[in-house]
Order: sequence, then C-alpha cells, then structure tokens
Amino acid sequence: MSAAQGQATTAPRREKAYRTRGSADIMKPSLPGLIGKYALLIVILGIMVFPFLWQMSTSFRGATENIYDFPPSLIPAAPTIDNYANVFRAIPVLDYAWHSLLVGVGTVITNVVFATMGGYALGTIKFRGKWIVLAIIFSTLLLPAEVTLTSQYLTVKSLGLANTLWGVFLPGAIAAINVLLMTAVCRMIPPDTLDAATIDGANTMQRLRHIVWPNVRGMVSVVALFAFIGAWDDFLWPLVVLSDPANYTLTVGMQYLSSNFASNPRVIAAGTMIALVPIIVLFAVLQKQFFRGVEEGGVKG
Repeated sequence: MSAAQGQATTAPRREKAYRTRGSADIMKPSLPGLIGKYALLIVILGIMVFPFLWQMSTSFRGATENIYDFPPSLIPAAPTIDNYANVFRAIPVLDYAWHSLLVGVGTVITNVVFATMGGYALGTIKFRGKWIVLAIIFSTLLLPAEVTLTSQYLTVKSLGLANTLWGVFLPGAIAAINVLLMTAVCRMIPPDTLDAATIDGANTMQRLRHIVWPNVRGMVSVVALFAFIGAWDDFLWPLVVLSDPANYTLTVGMQYLSSNFASNPRVIAAGTMIALVPIIVLFAVLQKQFFRGVEEGGVKG
C-alpha cells in the first residue's frame, strides 16, 4: 500500500467541541465554559424532570411503601398496578378521555384553520385599521383568563351550550397567540411572490394553498400542538361550564380522585399519569415537526 493510499484510509480527526488555548474560533466555548454549561443543563433537567419521575414512581408503589422517604427513592420496592386499577374503578376514564379528545381535536382544527387565515390577512394584506386589530388581539394576551370567565359563561349559557362539550370547546376555538404566531410567519413570505401569483390570476384560496401553506406548515404544527395541549389540560373552564358528571372531561374527572382519595396520594399520582400519557405520546411523535416549525423561517424553494 502506498503512502498516499495510507493517508486516504486514515480516519479524519474528530473536531473538538471546545476552544483550545490559542484558538481564534470564538464560536466555541472554552473547556471550563463547556463543563459549566452541561452542569447547568443537568441541574435544570433534574429540577424539571424529577417531579415527573417521583409522581410516576409513586403511582406504582404499594400501600405499605413510604413515598416520603429522604433521600427519595425512584424505584418502587414492590411495583404494582393496583393504583391504576383503582382509578378505572373510581371514574369512567375512557369516557372522560374521549370527551377531552373530542374537545382537543376540534380545538386543533379550528385554531389551525382560523389562525392561518387570520395570520395571512394580518401578515400579508394591507388594509385600514390593521394595527388597531393587532393591538386588540395583543391586548387580550394581557388579561388573565379568570377576568373573562364570567362573560364567557354568560355567553355560552345564553347560547344554550352550558353543560355541553360544545360549551367547553367554543371559547378555545381560536386563540390570540396562535393568530399572532401565524401572522409573524406569514410576514416572512416575500410580497413579490404573492403579487406574482395575483398577476398570474391566482385567487385568495389558491395563494393560501400553493404559496402560504407550504411555508407555514412548520408553524402550523406548533399551533396544533399548543392548541391540543391547552384543550387537554384545561381544568378551570370545563369545571365551570360542566355540571353533569356524565359530560366531564378527563381533567375535571380527575378532580374526583383528589376529593375521594385524598388520603391515598398513590391513586392520585396514577390518575395524573393517565392524564399525562397522551400529551407525552403526542409530543414524542411530533417533536421533529415542532422544532422544525420553531426554527424555520424563509420561503422554501
């Protein structure tokens, strides 16, 4: 084997993740800085993840195990699923989950459709009073949800939708933050592209379908995920508008566990885990689209 062939087969040197002494690459951190960054990430990860792991561990513990040991142990001595069985015996989990799913899917559909249309209008079309509309939409973000709770309930009641899933769904059918997100991403579409499509005879729906939609699909996945999580996790509004236990959503149904199993936090932890599983699965499936939607910006070719 020649020397040239030997050099060709040599594996390339792996580039270091930190800046060495005397290096001019200021984009890389120094070795102490890199160690400090990862140490901080580990601390933050522990603070965020530990409560979830402790809750999951508690849900599998038997009645004789002490869940308040210090330092806490995350591995049950004798794992059991009796706590989950108690949850299913106490409340109709599948019925409540189905109600939450209906509200969540409906909320996703309306937010995606109306937020895309609203973002297209506010982000690409010039009209009088646009900044007033944007100011009104933005001002709604400054008000806590509790401020408008009474007016929302009176409106839903006057429509005859109190104690129905339609009444739960209606106030969240379109969220101001989603309209603003879609407005921001629609502004990044070059006006010349839309003008050229208009000159070629494309109407509004054709521009939305062939120009706007391909460039906002990533942000749409973000809007859809936020809308579903918000609808699935919502507790206060369904608690106010629903009075019949047969119509409860999953979060309201889990409140029954807190009131009837207050002396047994293991069952409450099992109910919490049941409510969290769909969110975890959904995010695991859509995480690539979610982060792509956060990162993407310009118009695709």
